[in-house]
Amino acid sequence: MDVRRLRFLLEFSRLGSMHQVAAELSTSTSNVSQAIAALARDVGTPLVEPDGRRVRLTPAGRRLAEHAVAILAAVDAARLDLDPSAEPAGVLRVAGFASAVTRSLIPAMGNLASIHPGVEVRVHEHEPLECYDLLARDDVDLVLTYDYDLAPMAWRNDHAVTYIWDVEWGLGVPTGERRMSFADFAGSDWIVNSRHTADEDVLRALATLAGFTPRVVHRIDSLELVDKLIVAGLGVALLPSSRASHSGVKVLPINDPGVRLRAYAVTRRGRDQWPPLRALLHELEAAR
Repeated sequence: MDVRRLRFLLEFSRLGSMHQVAAELSTSTSNVSQAIAALARDVGTPLVEPDGRRVRLTPAGRRLAEHAVAILAAVDAARLDLDPSAEPAGVLRVAGFASAVTRSLIPAMGNLASIHPGVEVRVHEHEPLECYDLLARDDVDLVLTYDYDLAPMAWRNDHAVTYIWDVEWGLGVPTGERRMSFADFAGSDWIVNSRHTADEDVLRALATLAGFTPRVVHRIDSLELVDKLIVAGLGVALLPSSRASHSGVKVLPINDPGVRLRAYAVTRRGRDQWPPLRALLHELEAAR
């Protein structure tokens, strides 16, 4: 049903006269009568009945007018919630990989809580491929994801992408390791991410440039577990150069080419104007 017609019905229930409704809503009596008649066709039952020379609400009309109070209030609340100029308020569902949640989202949530206390952020930890699936199903409003400069992401047309930060990656090896160049580890066992393919894509690109095919043995999600495997001499892996790794791990630089992980905030195109989402994106960008 047309909510504009509900407003005519609600005003008629309050004022009892189509002439007064017309004056209240700055329209004609004919428009009021036509709107209520059209609403009756929408719901399939008469809403007004003759009462002498005037009309009054039928029992169904009175009942619908009662519903109209809540319906119109909800519509007004929704309009206010979606108004780009309104104070941000509502629940934001964010999915992201652990490093971005730690580095960007948690500080942004703290700032957001002090500036816009009406916004509640709910966090889900997921790798990028899982995040994209959640975003496509509308199970989350925003995702924190990443790609590498050597394995760039092919963004979908309906994705609105905001760059957040980037970080250099290197080669994680045991601290006692004497080999220094990437090519020196051609015969090593390699560790890659079990929940995202970009890490392995970068490894294979680097290995191709160095003239070898990597022997991928372990697929691990936890960086702490990757550290332990490296310390135990069970493999080497790509790791963030700036990360404070396990005491038995060092990160060698990778040059010609280098590798950088790039972090992004991604939402569905057009939805970044929703005030709570826009406010969070602002905080994420400010925390670069």
